[in-house]
Amino acid sequence: MFQVLSERLGSVFKRLGSKGRLTERDVDEALREVRLALLEADVNFKVVKEFIATLRERSLGNEVLESLTPAQQVIKVVNEELTSILGGAPTHLASASRPPTIVMLVGLQGSGKTTTAAKLALHLKGSGQRPLLVAADLRRPAAIEQLVTLGNELEIPVYREDTSAKPVSVCTHALKRVRELAATWVIADTGGRLHIDEAMMKEAAEIKRELKPDEVLLVVDAMTGQDAVRAAEEFHAKLGLSGLILTKMDGDARGGAALSIKAVTGVPVKFIGTGEKLDALETFYPDRLASRILGMGDLLTLVERAEKTFDEERAKKLEKKVRHATLDLEDFLGQLHEMQQMGSLSQLVDMIPGLSSIAHRAPDAVDEGRLEKIEAIIRSMTPQERHNPEIIDGSRRRRIAQGSGTTPQEINQLLNQFRQTQKLMKQMAQGRSLRSMLQ
Repeated sequence: MFQVLSERLGSVFKRLGSKGRLTERDVDEALREVRLALLEADVNFKVVKEFIATLRERSLGNEVLESLTPAQQVIKVVNEELTSILGGAPTHLASASRPPTIVMLVGLQGSGKTTTAAKLALHLKGSGQRPLLVAADLRRPAAIEQLVTLGNELEIPVYREDTSAKPVSVCTHALKRVRELAATWVIADTGGRLHIDEAMMKEAAEIKRELKPDEVLLVVDAMTGQDAVRAAEEFHAKLGLSGLILTKMDGDARGGAALSIKAVTGVPVKFIGTGEKLDALETFYPDRLASRILGMGDLLTLVERAEKTFDEERAKKLEKKVRHATLDLEDFLGQLHEMQQMGSLSQLVDMIPGLSSIAHRAPDAVDEGRLEKIEAIIRSMTPQERHNPEIIDGSRRRRIAQGSGTTPQEINQLLNQFRQTQKLMKQMAQGRSLRSMLQ
């Protein structure tokens, strides 16, 4: 979402770094570029104006101009101020002093509200809670069936009634089932509209009065830009929101909503949706997003994803194989699957400091299609071929190529790369120095 903005800011900082000492004119020219980059990214005009004014004041201070590394100090200032407009410190869900904690989800149709309800329930379940989903979106009958299907998939109970019922009574009846189900959290998926209207707000206000929720969270589509910001302002004015969930943060839009919404509404972003999978919901950390936008990576999120994905026992077995240089293509396929569970390759690259800028300059280096080809090739091999690639001769190559929809040349390329990997592992096992291995 922030690729273009990251590239523009990166080029500004690179020019500053080549100047050594900075003058007031250098700073003003750089800030003019930053201002244009933010406006092109669809960031709210008032937010940009205040942001640039603060940056200028701080960048022209003695701490920056008299520093031995002024360009790095400017980047530090930008990082801090970007984190500030994104919300500063992360804001977590408020929990009730006595369970259940009640969460009311509101939003427009198409924002991903029903799917987000299931994602939030899975997130809570993963932290040891017992969530109950409430299908209170009766205006869209498909929403009830969708939530029930998602609940069954995640093994999370869903309270539902017929579409002839009233949303307020559905929520009231659901609360009576809490003790029976021993639920510690209740997540109500309320009705949405294609646009904000009086009837929608009246219904939502009635549900809020009845439920007395601990959290009222607005689900907004980050790809709708400033429309998302305007919707958040209206919902907050009528309902009094406690937090926001930004969905579709993995999209290719300009990202202005994410950078504007907290500063304009005063309502904190609590979660972001980073993909279509049900586990693709993350706690929102302003400092991590600011770091990613500035091309500085996000290793903390990368580590957290890895901890959720990788199996410790399997990792120990893999380490043993690496030590003895016995890693085979079956192991490689398993590692590929575990990496794919962490997110797309482009997402992972963006989290590693320094790699995002390289990947953006050479887009072919981050090619999801190549990984799909590699998987197809390995799956077209017999178990014996995966464990012992040396037996793959010309006829086997042709058979594998036909089965995977690739060419014998691509099979050769994969096998050659794998041999190089095995050679590297043998050198590691023999204790060769890093310098000699790199040579």
